[in-house]
Amino acid sequence: MNDRAVRSARPAGGSDPSAPDTTGRTRLAAAAAALVTVGAGLGLRAVATGGVAKYGGDALYTLLILTLVVLLAPRTTPARAAGLALAVSWAVELLQLTGLPADLTARSTAARLVLGSTFNAPDLFWYAVGACAGWLVLRGVTRRRKAR
Repeated sequence: MNDRAVRSARPAGGSDPSAPDTTGRTRLAAAAAALVTVGAGLGLRAVATGGVAKYGGDALYTLLILTLVVLLAPRTTPARAAGLALAVSWAVELLQLTGLPADLTARSTAARLVLGSTFNAPDLFWYAVGACAGWLVLRGVTRRRKAR
């Protein structure tokens, strides 16, 4: 089989059909990482106050979204997962400028946890920190897996 035939035999994602399917393990790892991230956020709130708790929570919020992206789309690239997590975080923060989240949080604790209530510009930076941290970890895991 020539080079061209091998390339055309591969699925659209560019993955090798003879490679083991690791999506199940990736999803399991992402679910575990999501639980650890939630635990870290709750732990941070329990032991820290002020800026450390708030901005650390912001970074962990984006990290949680990143783990959920990987859970739902285990073959996504680290950059795409981080970019999507950052975009969602920024969109939620910018939505707070409308006042809609404040209205929803008055009626629902779940909305308060997911949407927050008031816009705070420094949060945008800390979401980027969380996305970068998640990207670095995911990239390292992906590279290590490919090296095997």
